[in-house]
Amino acid sequence: MSDEASQKPTRRTVLRGGAAVGAALTVGHHLPAPAANATPTAGTTRPISLTVNGRHVTPAIDPRTSLLDALRDEMGITGPKKGCNQGACGACTVLLDGRRVLSCLTFAVMHEKQEITTIEGIADGDSLHPVQQAFIDHDAFQCGFCTSGQIVSAVGLLADEPGIAKDRIPEAMSGNLCRCAAYCNIRDAIESASAAMARQR
Repeated sequence: MSDEASQKPTRRTVLRGGAAVGAALTVGHHLPAPAANATPTAGTTRPISLTVNGRHVTPAIDPRTSLLDALRDEMGITGPKKGCNQGACGACTVLLDGRRVLSCLTFAVMHEKQEITTIEGIADGDSLHPVQQAFIDHDAFQCGFCTSGQIVSAVGLLADEPGIAKDRIPEAMSGNLCRCAAYCNIRDAIESASAAMARQR
């Protein structure tokens, strides 16, 4: 037999090789998977310094934590509500240095040098803010879930636009949804609060 003929694969060698490959694949599928690392990965939390409702706090949080989750889950400040968690409903509205911000859309670590005000910090001791009182006087809520965001947003609005015209209030408050549709009463409450605040100036 020539050297060339002896190097050509025969039917027998092909069958033997295929059987060996098949056996290896079968065994591979039945081998146990490597054990997962039982040691938990080190946490990514770090302390941050925040000023919330005039109080200095230093929660240890994951840098990816939203301001809303930090307030609610780490500091127990539950006035801001988690409605849509997408910045579409306004239930999580807080004030950052007096400006209205949706706390579900921003990271807590971004606001270490700012004053954060939630609904819990709107009143002056036992004296309600004029917006809070106006919401009570005008029944500007039903289920109440959106109310904290509505009030905080209205406080920020009246700080930016004191004496705002009544017909501009719906547009200026359009980022705050009320699923109970108390919009007319909310508008009346904000107009009333604006007048009350003007008398105090």
